[in-house]
Amino acid sequence: MLKIKTIKIYNQSNFNKEKIINLNMKKIIFAYLIFVSIIFILPTVFTRKIDTNELKEKMANQKSQENSNDKNDNSSVSDKNSDISKEIKKDNSITEKYRKYEKIKLLHTSTNEIQEIPMEEYLKGVVSAEMPASFDEEALKAQAVVARTYTIYSIEHNNGKHEGADICDNSNCCQAWISKDDRLSKWEEAKREEYLSKIERAVSLTESQIILYNGEVIDAFFHSNSGGKTEVPVNVWGGTNYPYLQAVETAGESSYKQYSSEVDLTKEEFENKIKEKHQNFEINYNEDDAIKIIEYTDSDRVKTIKIGNLNLSGVEVRQILGLKSANFEVKIEENNIKFSVKGYGHGVGMSQTGADALAKSGESYVQIIKHFYTGVDIYKF
Repeated sequence: MLKIKTIKIYNQSNFNKEKIINLNMKKIIFAYLIFVSIIFILPTVFTRKIDTNELKEKMANQKSQENSNDKNDNSSVSDKNSDISKEIKKDNSITEKYRKYEKIKLLHTSTNEIQEIPMEEYLKGVVSAEMPASFDEEALKAQAVVARTYTIYSIEHNNGKHEGADICDNSNCCQAWISKDDRLSKWEEAKREEYLSKIERAVSLTESQIILYNGEVIDAFFHSNSGGKTEVPVNVWGGTNYPYLQAVETAGESSYKQYSSEVDLTKEEFENKIKEKHQNFEINYNEDDAIKIIEYTDSDRVKTIKIGNLNLSGVEVRQILGLKSANFEVKIEENNIKFSVKGYGHGVGMSQTGADALAKSGESYVQIIKHFYTGVDIYKF
């Protein structure tokens, strides 16, 4: 019995030893797995943490840079506005006489009614009628100053042509003008508020500013598109030139639809239109000089053209045939007379598309005005 008991104890001891060995092996394997986890996982955790910190730092730097850029942009705008304000002159001894035009009497030609209206309100209707609201705001500002100047000059020199009124709303006589309701209706609905605010801002930011030459308000002519170069008044209306209305070049106008146009007339239509004005007109198309441009102005417009037995000015031909400009070329075809026209309008003073092109290139409204009107100053009354 003793021997058998001894054997049981021995077997139990071996079992415990084996159990201990198995337990130790498990601990070693578990420790190994933890070690492997530390080796492979921990760097990833730290890397992600570093990346996150780097991302936060990068975002902070980017925000700081954006704030800096905003400050620089605001500073640039502020500097530009400051430079512009320095160019606006104030001299009560010169401008006091223009304060009486804070209100004007406007003749509505369609109803023959006269409306007394504040100058600045009147100008909102003029700018809306005369220049596309889609144009750059600096161009609209220039138009506002030009229109205000043109209005005052017209009132002072109209010799009472509008009984009881200072100016009318007919562009063929004075300046175009439309009411607030009419301007809203002509703009697409999605753009109405934007355009309304844009024009009101252009007028208010240039309030009471006018263009003077040697202390006197100028005759601030303007037109749609110069075809690349403006014209002097003497070549359009005769008389004498104004020193502030010189021929100047303007880049960028060719991209506008107003820059070029064509007019095709049958020979019969062509002859009938001229005979309405000149009954003695005759032409032989077999002659080499049946139609020949004889002379151009310095701005490349037709000054004199021979048409059959007549020598006519380019301006008169433009009026007779309904051309958009006196800057044209003419070609005799088999049955037609073809006119290729450049520009739109008389070409004197500020070109509206030229103003927009200059504005888009970074020019201010003051620079635009001084480009088109030579030797002038802008005063605030």
